[in-house]
Amino acid sequence: MAKLYFKFGAMGCSKSAQALITKFNYEERNMKVMLLKPALDTRDRGIVSSRIGLRAEAICVAPDCDVYRLYRECYSDCQVVIVDECQFLTPEQVDQLGAIVTELDVPVLCFGLSTDFQTHLFPGSKRLFEIAESVSEIKSVCRCGRKATVNARLDDEGNVVYTGEQVCIGGNERYTAMCRKCWLERKADQEARGIRT
Repeated sequence: MAKLYFKFGAMGCSKSAQALITKFNYEERNMKVMLLKPALDTRDRGIVSSRIGLRAEAICVAPDCDVYRLYRECYSDCQVVIVDECQFLTPEQVDQLGAIVTELDVPVLCFGLSTDFQTHLFPGSKRLFEIAESVSEIKSVCRCGRKATVNARLDDEGNVVYTGEQVCIGGNERYTAMCRKCWLERKADQEARGIRT
């Protein structure tokens, strides 16, 4: 029986690498993979890439794309659907992926962040937590050695940013994974020095 999987973690925990390794494992068994990436992620448009150098072409899906319909009409020969950066999906698209699982018995594996730089759930991730049959965390580590759970956004001077729009696309130059304790300590330190971000 197919399942909807949500594999989440903080920035830098190898989500994209794991998505690409999963793709490779299916293809090694002569199974066809539908690899998706939300168009909202404008880095490497049409490519899923990891920091360790793995890359693969992906189908970019706009927020108004019906992924169930796309699968049925164009990719129904694929035995699995893999989604990178799934936090950028709409809740409706997550439901459409769920329909691929329940109606067509095709496994769907989603890899992404759970929360934004303010520790609020992304709408796509929230919906995945609500309906996925399997939810698992891919762990990463803060500089202090504790488990990283916060995706800290950085400004051009390296200060942690605590206000702004939910989505700001970037990689290591814009984000770093931290434990909540270090994130709160940085906030207190910056405020004590009069740095408001």
